[in-house]
Amino acid sequence: MPSPRQQRFSRCLHFIDTLLGAATLGGRLSALSYRIGLHGKLGVTRHTLALPPERRLARPLKIAFASDFHAGRSTHPAIFDDLFARIASEQPDVLLLGGDYITGPARHVAVLCERLIDCRPPLGKFAVFGNHDRATDHKLIARRFKQAGVRMLVNRAVMLAPPFDTVSVCGMDDPWTGAPSAAGTFAGARPVRVLLMHAPDGLLSLKGQRYDIGFAGHTHGGQIALPDGTPIVMPQGPLSRPYYYGRFPVRGNGDLIVTRGVGCGGIPVRINADPELVICTVQ
Repeated sequence: MPSPRQQRFSRCLHFIDTLLGAATLGGRLSALSYRIGLHGKLGVTRHTLALPPERRLARPLKIAFASDFHAGRSTHPAIFDDLFARIASEQPDVLLLGGDYITGPARHVAVLCERLIDCRPPLGKFAVFGNHDRATDHKLIARRFKQAGVRMLVNRAVMLAPPFDTVSVCGMDDPWTGAPSAAGTFAGARPVRVLLMHAPDGLLSLKGQRYDIGFAGHTHGGQIALPDGTPIVMPQGPLSRPYYYGRFPVRGNGDLIVTRGVGCGGIPVRINADPELVICTVQ
């Protein structure tokens, strides 16, 4: 049963989606935007993490991370072809998905699932819900992802297969429309902990739990930013503002990597906030 907060958020999103559907001409505007380059140019951003000697891995672990797809009227599906072509060329060990898979009805997730089925990293595909997902039929999204071989993590840790069985992916529920639980997220986690969550604000729910590297999205890097990358309008959320894009040290914990995401939320335009695939090599 959705909480009152989820119900209010869902009604608000439905109203906004109805207005945007009319404003974007039912998706025709996003097609034009993509063709003339206003979706931005998808790139790859690379990070490395050197673990302390006592937690060093047998060989480097290559993680691919993507978030904020917003399949629907505001994002042309061709950007997803660009993304999955990049993932295939990078050949990661594991793929992490950071939420907000759709804008509008949950059925839009089918566009992603068509491509996810053919994406087969050897250690698996893992996902968490975002606020847009929780505000719609998130159970449908979970079912479709399961059919595509994606494991949805809702406050749950999953150990990777050997030789990376000292590593757990710890997926936390969305901090605003879900029910994040630090105890559940890290229960039974192995010594090397990879935190996957939708928004940087999930850090507020950690309650002293430790992780080695964290991944979040939600902010879009502002989606429309100044030439130096500073958002024109700062993302909502107390930590989504200071952690709007990049890699950040977190006091008493591992770094947090915040991606600009892939799709367009609201309007089908990105300026100085190009879509990206994050590749992080842990060694």
